[in-house]
Amino acid sequence: MGLRNARLNFRQIEETHSMENIIFNELKIRGFNVDVGVIIENGKNEKGISTRKQLEIDFVCNKASKRYYIQSAYSIPDEAKMMQEQRSLMLTGDFFKRIIITKDTAAPHYNESGVLIMSIYDFLLNANSLDI
Repeated sequence: MGLRNARLNFRQIEETHSMENIIFNELKIRGFNVDVGVIIENGKNEKGISTRKQLEIDFVCNKASKRYYIQSAYSIPDEAKMMQEQRSLMLTGDFFKRIIITKDTAAPHYNESGVLIMSIYDFLLNANSLDI
């Protein structure tokens, strides 16, 4: 964080990228192997032509037999944004834990799709936050 900002002469502070960087660093501190996930979504457009979209999962975290899929979303102001953020999580094809971390300060909770929604503060302040 500090080196990146110093290199940019503190002229470009993007909160979304900073939040992803903080989450990544915390996951590494907790001993996880962290990768980016890519999900292929096959479908058809309005003309019936087959389409193929590549969706991203921000963090695929592995440690021993545990795996977590984590999306970082600075804010989720409406249902459309929630659907966008959880779309790739729902297409993983397995049953490992799915988590969305936001800057919003709501208490950790599971939504109707079984995705854990938590704030960056709860994530950082509780070493066991991924197992809530």
